Amino acid sequence: MSLTSRLVSWLMKLPPAQTRKIVITRDLRVPMPDGAILLADHYTPRQGSNLPTILVRSPYGRRGYVSLLYALPYAERGYQVVIQSCRGTDGSAGNFTFARLEHDDGLATLAWLKQQPWFSGSLAMVGESYLGFAQWSIAAETGPELKAIFPTRTSSDFNHFRFPGGSLLLEMWLDWTTWMTVLTTTKTTFLRTMLTQNKRKRLLLQAFQHLPLKEADRMIIQQPSESFQETLSFGPEHEHWQDIDRSHSMQNVTIPVHLTAGWYDLLLLWQLKDYQALRAAGQEPHLTIGPWTHPNPAATASATREALTWLPAYIAGKPGPTDQALVRLYVMGVNTWRDFSSWPPPAQVQPWYLQPGQSLSVTPPPPCAPDQYRYDPTNPTPSVGGNSLGPTATPGPRDNRALEARADVLVYTSAILEKELEIIGPVVANLYVHSTLKYTDFFTRLCVIEPSGKSMNLCDNILRLTPESDITEGNEVWHIQIELWPTAYRFQPGQRIRVQVSSGAHPRFARNPGSGEPLGTATILQQAEQTIYHDPEHPSAFLLPVVQEVGAP
Repeated sequence: MSLTSRLVSWLMKLPPAQTRKIVITRDLRVPMPDGAILLADHYTPRQGSNLPTILVRSPYGRRGYVSLLYALPYAERGYQVVIQSCRGTDGSAGNFTFARLEHDDGLATLAWLKQQPWFSGSLAMVGESYLGFAQWSIAAETGPELKAIFPTRTSSDFNHFRFPGGSLLLEMWLDWTTWMTVLTTTKTTFLRTMLTQNKRKRLLLQAFQHLPLKEADRMIIQQPSESFQETLSFGPEHEHWQDIDRSHSMQNVTIPVHLTAGWYDLLLLWQLKDYQALRAAGQEPHLTIGPWTHPNPAATASATREALTWLPAYIAGKPGPTDQALVRLYVMGVNTWRDFSSWPPPAQVQPWYLQPGQSLSVTPPPPCAPDQYRYDPTNPTPSVGGNSLGPTATPGPRDNRALEARADVLVYTSAILEKELEIIGPVVANLYVHSTLKYTDFFTRLCVIEPSGKSMNLCDNILRLTPESDITEGNEVWHIQIELWPTAYRFQPGQRIRVQVSSGAHPRFARNPGSGEPLGTATILQQAEQTIYHDPEHPSAFLLPVVQEVGAP
């Protein structure tokens, strides 16, 4: 283990270890109020006493990568670490229920920790994704023992992120729920499930095309996935999901928080809502956003390095760095880190208007005819890159030229830029549209065009419309706004700006059948004729957050 941990430390560029002599006590029994026993492993340096504790609550097991990424890096640098298996996973009793019991189980675990003779009274929590939600589940209701949390590429709201713009993250959600069903209902280990990814990929590709969606999980694992079926049955605003949304408790979080996110992470939008909620409550959370996707070793390594620098001031009584900015953002295009006092940094909202001839300009459009395309759900517009996740996905920036050549994708491109243009912050598509169907989607994307002609995506999002949607114009023209993921990019002279308008990105988002049938049982597919207006009365535009001065802090 020492050799492996040395290699991991080297790859992650971690600071030198204080010790490699770690005592591991496995399968500690942690009782829950309902009698269930959850198992945990305890890591502690052989030498040393009264050490602060790091708690990690994971549904992915306690050994393997979880141990290498979350236990040893901290234990070898002067902390005790407790890795606990969430209910129904890796030997812990009960049934795994997506995010629903992490609040009660987390508080019971904290009560158990307080009773341990080796517990010093000083605790922090770390971890990404689901491990981050486990932190948010109890952050507002703990006693003085919990000194800080370090949630990475995650959110306090584990409900709404699955339904961006009202659509379903099909690719990620079908993959994750079926994988977790196998992991928690059989004796298959995390490693074994990883070794079957090629077969899973083939089955997933078939399942993405299948209707009705309620049968898709059985095509992959020959049994229903409870989490997937519940998602198809209950919309995002249903009270069924109240227990997995902890965002309402943000005003009660008083401990220090460090958020780490990625520009291409599927949870970025919701993590920034957490940041804004903490700020509104008078807190000053730290925020780091890098050029990362959700499954990204570089992001995990960066978060671990930053946590090892940030945590000592709060849980070990050691002085922290005096020059650490509250907000650190990676600006793509020039590939550099910049420091700010808050998010979003000061910027001027600059409209880039859709123009005739599919051009793009800061000048409002002249009188002109609208553009049109047909969306056919039997041949859905495919997803390329972006904030996606899953074995069939290629997340992050990708070349969009093949996608943009499709007849169901409109593109609007600026002239060649003559000077640098830096944007940092939220991006919004303000569009005037119409569809022949009352049930339809609009997908928008911002790209940079390299001098070679390569079109690379920066940010995007989707909006699902129904007869109940808030459309402020009349029957012929609808006024919609789509909140894209935020971004930070400095365009260079010689590059161009491009935006896309289409009606889907399948299988990243579930295709809209157009029939208005329920998500899980829909089988009727209807084509939609889509119209995009861009004239003086309907000035469709993408609103870019242009910083006041390039290079200014």
